[in-house]
This record gives sequence, C-alpha cells and structure tokens, in this order.
Amino acid sequence: MELTLGFSPCPNDTFIFDALVNHKIDTKGFTFNTALEDVETLNQWALQGKLDVTKLSFGVYFKVMDRYELLNSGSALGRGCGPLLISKGPIDVSKMADYKIAIPGINTTANLLFSTAFPEAQNKELIIFSDIENAVLDGRVDAGVIIHESRFTYQQKGLHKLMDLGQYWEETTGHAIPLGGIVIRKDLPADVKSQIDALIRSSLDYAFAHYPSLPEYVTAHAQEMDESVMRQHIDLYVNQFSLDLGAEGKQAIARLQQAV
Repeated sequence: MELTLGFSPCPNDTFIFDALVNHKIDTKGFTFNTALEDVETLNQWALQGKLDVTKLSFGVYFKVMDRYELLNSGSALGRGCGPLLISKGPIDVSKMADYKIAIPGINTTANLLFSTAFPEAQNKELIIFSDIENAVLDGRVDAGVIIHESRFTYQQKGLHKLMDLGQYWEETTGHAIPLGGIVIRKDLPADVKSQIDALIRSSLDYAFAHYPSLPEYVTAHAQEMDESVMRQHIDLYVNQFSLDLGAEGKQAIARLQQAV
C-alpha cells in the first residue's frame, strides 16, 4: 500500500523518517510517496487534506481534527525548545504593537505562542522560517519569531534575543511545549493507522540506535548546516515525546488547544 507522506527537510524530521522512507526497516508492505516542504506549506496542505500522513504545527492540528488523527510517534514536544523572538538590537517589548514582526506562518505553533505572549501585536509579515534572520538584519521587519536551526545560528549573526517564547509558555502553564505532530487521515482503516504509528516508532528506534552517526538523508537535506548544528537540532527536538506522546505530551497539547 502506498501512502503520501509529508515532513520538513529539517534534521529532526529527516532523522525520524530516514529508516522508514529508505527501507532500512521492514515497512510491512507500505511504500511512501514523500514530500519534503517547509512547515507552513505542510500546514496549508493539511488544511486542504492533501496528504495521507503529514507533519504539521499543533497550531493547525486543532483546525483539522475532523479529518486527521494524531499519531503517538514522531511529534516534536519538549522543554527549552520553543521559538525565540529576536531583533537586531534591544527594543521595548512593552511596545510590541508598534513593530512589524516576522512570523514563519500564520498557522504555526510559533505564531500561536507569540500571539499568546503579545496579543496586541497585529502587524505581522509571513516569511519562510529560513529567511527570518535576514529579514531582521536587513531591517525589513523590527523583530522576528525564529524556529528550527535558527535557534542555533542567530547569535552568530549578531542578533539579539528579546524573549524565549517557549520559556514563557512553560512558566505560565507548567507544560511542555507542543511544536509539531504527525497526523494520519481518519478515514484510513484502523489497522493501517496503528501500523504506520508503529513504523514511525521503529524508524526512530533505528535512528537512535545508530546515533550520533548522521545518515546521508539528514545531511543531504541540510546542506548549509554544520553537522554540529544538525546534532544540536536533533538533540533538542527529538526526544521521548517523539517516541510516544504519553500522558504528559497529550496534556500539553490539550492545554495548547485552550489557547487557540
């Protein structure tokens, strides 16, 4: 059986899915037509119901719960791993309503967390996550919400952290930060959904068993990233929650839904 599968080219996702899509594990007769896209594209596709299985932001998951079911494996949740609000220099965060803010997508969890912290900030510009640092440096925006590997590179570019939005979430709610999850179409047979969940878990088990070695699938899709940054990325975003959401992960997601 062939299924369409979407995830990002970021190291955490390629690390999780490498063994699955490249048949390093027994895929139980399943094959995957993969699409590697930035998270906001995947979010838009999820709203359209385009793919059978897809990574998406938890910020958009709540809008597609009628169509998609959340899997236990493959998610990105954690502590100390949230989006950061950055600027070229110190600015007065009490006047956030006066600034133009770059966000990586209207439906991203990053935007949801930013909006929770700064509900008055309405002047937003949608910019692909990998371009936000440069948009801040060039002065196109006053500040930006960064995600993924930008968390490890912004200081090297002379940018200034205004707020750790994940830390704000943790301190105000006490919960882990739900960033993104893996969902599957609800109308697929129950045994297919359970098998795919188990295969993602097996794929991640395989990846952890060979870590810190990085498969070519990871390095090929992160060509401009140093291997040490790739490992930082994986270490931060791939964890026990990625293997299984568990009760703690599900409670964090439920709390985030209240913020929508």
